[in-house]
Amino acid sequence: MRREDIIARLERVKQRLEMYYQAEAAILNGAQEYRIGSRSLKRGDLQNIREEIAALEKQRDQLETALATCANPNRRKAFRILYRDL
Repeated sequence: MRREDIIARLERVKQRLEMYYQAEAAILNGAQEYRIGSRSLKRGDLQNIREEIAALEKQRDQLETALATCANPNRRKAFRILYRDL
């Protein structure tokens, strides 16, 4: 993955993470479900939002590590070398 791709993807993950933080704050402030007349509106489930926040934080950390090393996050970082005397 190129450095520019990693930066762009990292920005998207940070934006999504910020939206999930705002959604979590709204739910914690009591806006998960409310009624207007006979209609009711229910927002996302707090457990699902927290799971997605954890996944996005993990993805953000992986991308930041990849950016720091400029390597593919799925690529092996250590190699084993076996010396042989033939």
